[in-house]
Amino acid sequence: MTRHIAFARLHNFRDLGGYRTLDGRTVGWGRLYRSDALSKLSPDPGNEAVRADWERYTGLGIRTVIDLRYPREIAANGRVPEIPGQSWVNLSVEHRPYDQAVIDPDVDPWRHLADRYLEVAHDGADELRQALDLIASADEPLVFHCASGKDRTGLLAALVLVLLGVHEDDVAADFALTERARDRLLADWKAVHEGREPTWPGFGRAPETIMRLFLADLSAQFGSVQGYVTEHLGMDEELTARLRKRLLD
Repeated sequence: MTRHIAFARLHNFRDLGGYRTLDGRTVGWGRLYRSDALSKLSPDPGNEAVRADWERYTGLGIRTVIDLRYPREIAANGRVPEIPGQSWVNLSVEHRPYDQAVIDPDVDPWRHLADRYLEVAHDGADELRQALDLIASADEPLVFHCASGKDRTGLLAALVLVLLGVHEDDVAADFALTERARDRLLADWKAVHEGREPTWPGFGRAPETIMRLFLADLSAQFGSVQGYVTEHLGMDEELTARLRKRLLD
């Protein structure tokens, strides 16, 4: 099976299947996807590459899209085109905007980003609760995404994988796969910002260290990811049981 699904305009679309759990089970393929902004898709029949992207996407049979971006991002850049039978929900998990392009190079960037993720885990409790419930309840393939498919998407992907019982090493490695898309994502950013360079040289990076720091912080505060979901999100282990029933082979 293929983890990275190639698109002309999407750079970070991945299947979350195939990971082994600590109890020897496997996350099923073709059930849960993560991506950068699906607003880059279009059913435009006049462009061959765009049309091929659309056909590839619709062929996955996705019936639920969770858009983790701010409403202002959606207003500026659009959303995934409508498909009959496909539901779309906007759950803006991040409540304190910050600009990664201008992070101070003198601060520890990985510590800085892990701290921002922890803020999202606290501030975005309502949205994360809804997202996890949707993922656990979906009967057909589901995708969640933000702008680049790295930070907000990476946080939600990590929560799901840990609750499924995937080892932290694999969770961190999944997060770091965004590194493969970094050049294309950076080119998109430059195009939108008239060619200027981010002042932070680490812009768009996704080393495993960020995710390991975030998961360690979450466990330090709540004992475990399950403890965080139970105590802060108000969801008991029945959620975890539903996620495992839905996503594990």
